Amino acid sequence: MDKHNISVGLDIGTTKIVAMIGRKNEYDKVEILGLGRAKSMGVHRGVVNNITQTIQSIQQAVQEAEAAANEKIEDVTVGIAGQHIRSLQHSDYITRPNSDVVIDEEDIDRLINQVHKLVMLPGEEIIHVLPQEYKIDGQAEITEPIGMYGGRLEANFHVVVGQVSSIRNVGRCIKSAGLTLEGITLEPLASANAVLSREEKEAGVALIDIGGGTTDLAVFKDGIIRHTAVIPFGGNVITEDIKEGCSIIEKQAELLKVRFGSAWPGENKDNEIVSIPGLRGREPKEITLKNLSKIIHARVVEIIEQVYVEIKNYGHDEQKKKLIGGIVLTGGGAQLKHLKQLVEYITGMDTRIGYPNEHLAGESDEDIASPLFATAVGLVMDGLKRQERKKAEAIEEQEQVIEEPIIEDDVVDEEEEVVVEPKPIKERRSFLDKLTEGIKDFLDKTE
Repeated sequence: MDKHNISVGLDIGTTKIVAMIGRKNEYDKVEILGLGRAKSMGVHRGVVNNITQTIQSIQQAVQEAEAAANEKIEDVTVGIAGQHIRSLQHSDYITRPNSDVVIDEEDIDRLINQVHKLVMLPGEEIIHVLPQEYKIDGQAEITEPIGMYGGRLEANFHVVVGQVSSIRNVGRCIKSAGLTLEGITLEPLASANAVLSREEKEAGVALIDIGGGTTDLAVFKDGIIRHTAVIPFGGNVITEDIKEGCSIIEKQAELLKVRFGSAWPGENKDNEIVSIPGLRGREPKEITLKNLSKIIHARVVEIIEQVYVEIKNYGHDEQKKKLIGGIVLTGGGAQLKHLKQLVEYITGMDTRIGYPNEHLAGESDEDIASPLFATAVGLVMDGLKRQERKKAEAIEEQEQVIEEPIIEDDVVDEEEEVVVEPKPIKERRSFLDKLTEGIKDFLDKTE
């Protein structure tokens, strides 16, 4: 099989590490060839805190995926998240030396590079600069300025910032596991690509990805990402609360949450009881499901209220910024019973559970289409997109070499009119591509 047609997504989460191998089929859908998962041992709240254990977990997940797909994994697209990620809004402008020449890619790159010079806190680095809308000589709400005339080019940016050491640690784990880092993607963006439709992004939607250690938020409006946030609480905190509240071990608390847990206490009757085996011959413990639901409800309300504060920070209360598409819940935590109803009750916004099945081939396994694997599916899609972009660039370079004109005479007749052909608009490389190369260079130097 052609290695260039397959992509591998590696989701390094707090509770699990997932390796997923996929390829595009003839209907332009993603066909999942293999899936491997391992318990995540060295990650806390989305940040690597034990390199050795993380490497072992990555290798375990990768080996499982390789066996399922009968493929050798070399390059991976990895997701970054964690409590160190934050975002901010920023406006910047450049003055062009010649307003009689149309705006091209170089002008936009110059503007974006200017944003990268913003002074951050020690150890932080800008990892994503996402233009929102442009303004040319005071004319606002321009989405694509290339090809237009103007002297002053201005833009609003959504800037995503993270701890560069945390990202480098992820890079070190990938390299030590015998893999090559093909690309880096922000996990909320990967999940959004997997579960949101273009119409939802246009109408305005908030994606809430509830993971084990963190809850990621991505807000879209008019097809553009407007706000991102990482809340340092997830499913693990709920498990911890059950463990403390019911005086049981963590394994039992997790099982209770998954099998009997509900975010709505009113659903359970007082006489519904679960018996938990005691440790080493001790008496079994009896726990009422109403009590269990109350513990879960209290923590889930806290998480959703924090997310809602972030949605309000974006400006959801303003009529112009209303999110018509409401909220989409995904991630492992989205499988909690009655969570959808609770979110609708707290926020007053329409809510649905996001499954990554829209982009998957029809014969895909039902388990893969679970909200649990939304990020992994998004990473596979991102890897495939990156490969297509590289292919297109390679073809373009070959065509330029073939079509290079042979200039016989350098002297141009003054009367002869020189026609300048407009350059085709090339897709700009995202800063995450540049960051990937930077991390590769850094890891090579530290060898």
